[in-house]
Amino acid sequence: MKATGIVRRIDDLGRVVVPKEIRRTLRIREGDPLEIFTDREGEIILKKYSPIGELGQFSKQYADSLAQTTGHIIIITDKDQIISVAGQIKKDMITRGISRELEEAINERESIIAGKDDKNFIRITNDDDGEYTYQVIAPIISEGDAIGSVIILTKDAKTKFGDTEVKLANTAASFLGRQMEQ
Repeated sequence: MKATGIVRRIDDLGRVVVPKEIRRTLRIREGDPLEIFTDREGEIILKKYSPIGELGQFSKQYADSLAQTTGHIIIITDKDQIISVAGQIKKDMITRGISRELEEAINERESIIAGKDDKNFIRITNDDDGEYTYQVIAPIISEGDAIGSVIILTKDAKTKFGDTEVKLANTAASFLGRQMEQ
């Protein structure tokens, strides 16, 4: 844990203000849920809550199954970071933050199918090296809220995605959204 040097007082209702700089850095907005943890040393830890993160093992198995069936790269994200990866991709992608463009696409509930040269092709992470040639992105909607995305990628320049991949991503996103509602 690293110190920020910022000190805040608790008001008479037990509230404390999280400084704007920290909210901006951690992408915490008004209305975002936070989990509260305590430890033995008396520390209180606030962590941005990820509802889809609760499906961690399940989403990993689902991504693995999709990757085996399609032969493509599968990524499942929440609104902040990558939750699961499968296929021919580095496993260190898990917990990497997603790009602003992907976050906006999720918030706009926008399904995307694009080739590398298309104007609507977006980076998945901020440090994305652009090695993917085609992508399909489907937002995960649960109880009316956009909570993440299912992404299908390929590095094969000969492969072009179409209706099959779009339907597959939308089906996976719908299924994961329903799992969250249970």
